[in-house]
Amino acid sequence: MDRAQKTELVAELNHNFAEVGVVVVTRNLGMTVAQSTKLRNAMRDAGASYKVSKNKLAKIALADTDYASLSEMLTGPVGLATSIDPVAAAKVAVDFAKTNDKFEIVGGAMGATVLDVEGVKSLATMPSLDELRAKIVGLLVAPATKLATITQAPAAQLARVLAAYAEKDTADA
Repeated sequence: MDRAQKTELVAELNHNFAEVGVVVVTRNLGMTVAQSTKLRNAMRDAGASYKVSKNKLAKIALADTDYASLSEMLTGPVGLATSIDPVAAAKVAVDFAKTNDKFEIVGGAMGATVLDVEGVKSLATMPSLDELRAKIVGLLVAPATKLATITQAPAAQLARVLAAYAEKDTADA
């Protein structure tokens, strides 16, 4: 990799760190290509990304961001899982670590807040942004649905009473 490619990679990583909501640092000790592909696909499906880069270049990219404190975690063969949604990358990384013994979580950060392994695991148990939005929409729609049901019930009862009187009148005649 020549100097221009390194500069481009650092700029891309720095831009990525400026946009994301969470960075999870992972260690991959001898993962196969198939396992890495499976992890990358799972990350992509969740709206996250997973990159392996040279630690020195990643440290340079982290320097002027909120995630600068992560540079001390970048030792050995590490990968960086990132996502705009603060939960997505953590959730996929924790789920993948449960099924793969060659993949471990080192730590992470949400902005300037550094997370240890337990912090990343607890972040992974939280509902995602889409799940929270769905709950809010459900809570907003529920009262309107109940109100519509309640207001229709008296009208339906009144219609049944009138229909019964009409049937009674036709039967008497």
